[in-house]
Amino acid sequence: MIKIAFFDTKPYDRRWFDRLAGDYGCKIKYFETKLTADTAITAQGYDAVVAFVNDVIDAPAVDRLMEAGVRLIALRSAGYNNVDFRYACDKIPVVRVPAYSPSAVAEHAAALLLTLARKTHRAYVRTREFNFNISGLDGFDLHGKTVGVVGTGRIGQAFISICRGLGMRVLAHDPYPVDGLGLEYVPRETIWRESDVISLHCPLTPDTHHLVNADTIAQMKEGVILLNTSRGALIDSEALLEGLKSHKVGAAGLDVYEEESDLFFEDFSNSIIQDDTLSLLLSLPNVLITSHQAFLTDQALHNIAQTTLENIHRYFDKGELVNEICYHKDK
Repeated sequence: MIKIAFFDTKPYDRRWFDRLAGDYGCKIKYFETKLTADTAITAQGYDAVVAFVNDVIDAPAVDRLMEAGVRLIALRSAGYNNVDFRYACDKIPVVRVPAYSPSAVAEHAAALLLTLARKTHRAYVRTREFNFNISGLDGFDLHGKTVGVVGTGRIGQAFISICRGLGMRVLAHDPYPVDGLGLEYVPRETIWRESDVISLHCPLTPDTHHLVNADTIAQMKEGVILLNTSRGALIDSEALLEGLKSHKVGAAGLDVYEEESDLFFEDFSNSIIQDDTLSLLLSLPNVLITSHQAFLTDQALHNIAQTTLENIHRYFDKGELVNEICYHKDK
């Protein structure tokens, strides 16, 4: 039986992992704490750890896991910017879930866009108070508008399909264009200049960190809508706030935030948030923020559990590293 230490556990995580673990010869111990260098000792005696996007798997954490005898780090996510995988390579293998439900994330991005375009979030609050006045709820048609999609992997492609169904013109940017999709690939500058809506579906790398910043916002159309369901640090939050205050940015739909690691997935409803930028963003009527829930569908949770457990089983049963992240392979 493969012993797994499972970190940063939430109730919805257990639903499919509990159902499927036995099928893959795994026994799971769930921990609510995040995986860090300080908590890695908890994994003493376990064969593998399962981690999520807000766990901090830096060099000290990798060393502690090695000392604890852990032989595999399995991410239950696609992104891995929270892992020092260059340091981990040749020490402890790291595997991930490259695709669990591209449509889930794409549909959430579309939900943010449609909500902002028609102000249904504000209408919902009004009608619950029996206020049926529609003044100030005027929106705009998406049909005929131009959407710029940065990143045309599986999620980006799914989002593009939705936008095409809405009758939108699609501009795309990706350093690795995908042939056969009939996409109009353009430089980033064209995305900024011509798009009515910009949606980010790219990984967080040194090249994409603060991809949206004061300079790029200055190049955008007046009233542009910005969407981010990828990684929070793709957007400079303070620059976004200034763009919203100046009306250069007409609205923003965010499922991620660059300082989310100590906030998202937790309940702070009885606390005073110390992050002034986030507090100000949440106070604006044209900003819609969800707490990194774009992946949260039953189908996606099933696929995440299945792929994670399959990755672990294949490694311990056959010595195969399926969906490995390794510096030698990614450099």
